[in-house]
Amino acid sequence: MLVGLVLTVAAVVVVLVSSVFDLELESAALLGAALGAVVALVPDRSPMMRLAGFAGGFVAAWIGYIVRAALLPDSAGGRAVAVGLVVVLCVAIAAVSMGRLALWSTLLGTAGFTGAYEFTFAAAPPEVASTSVSVATTLLFNVAVGFLAAALMAPSGEPRSEGVRRRPGRADGDLHKLDDMMMEKAK
Repeated sequence: MLVGLVLTVAAVVVVLVSSVFDLELESAALLGAALGAVVALVPDRSPMMRLAGFAGGFVAAWIGYIVRAALLPDSAGGRAVAVGLVVVLCVAIAAVSMGRLALWSTLLGTAGFTGAYEFTFAAAPPEVASTSVSVATTLLFNVAVGFLAAALMAPSGEPRSEGVRRRPGRADGDLHKLDDMMMEKAK
């Protein structure tokens, strides 16, 4: 509950400060705070690996928009090729990292950038060079606020979801051994 309270305060402060100083951060305050909190709270790999995966997916989506604007027709086929390219890039990032970067984190980064940018892109595809930078910086600032707010208040050690229940008779060590075995099989 404390994490949620701090995250709420952080998001509200971003909106208020943005309004006072005309920073235009409001459009991505909730999306960014939520994405940052998810990256901070999911107990999978280290926080740096989760952030790196998120960043990789974010860049993959950005590349998809640049390719879409520069090379692909504005049609269902062009959009389908761009979507396929982005998903392939996310999978490649996870594969090349040999499992150190989780696929979920790359897909989350992709979803974040796409959710924040699709409407703006659709309104003016030729302006991708300027509009994408503006949206990216706004979203990344808000992601950082959400990540820091959640990470600072997360329980010590590995962040855990409060709703997760373990089966009786299974110790944390057993869960980590199972994760390690699955990672070895994936290699």
